[in-house]
Amino acid sequence: MILEPTLAGSLLVIAVMTLVTLVTRYGGVFLMSFVPINRRVEGFINGMSGSVLIALILPMAVEGDMAARASLLSTLLVFLALRKPLPAIAVGITMAAVWRYFF
Repeated sequence: MILEPTLAGSLLVIAVMTLVTLVTRYGGVFLMSFVPINRRVEGFINGMSGSVLIALILPMAVEGDMAARASLLSTLLVFLALRKPLPAIAVGITMAAVWRYFF
């Protein structure tokens, strides 16, 4: 299927992505309502966020350019210094933008 790059095509893609996002979010909550939360399930849920984060960051650190690596390093350093994710993310985004603009 080829989708023409028109306004209608773009709106269709946005609508489908919105629908898929809503179905997965509400579907996950609905399915988890049938799962009893014990220590094992709670540990799994807590471990998932870190696993997803590593799965997103590791390829960027290995295969990314110097801007990606500089932003990852600056994000890590700010997070270790402040222990707050929002300023660390802001510094990482700024570092990537500055690096790509000047280098």
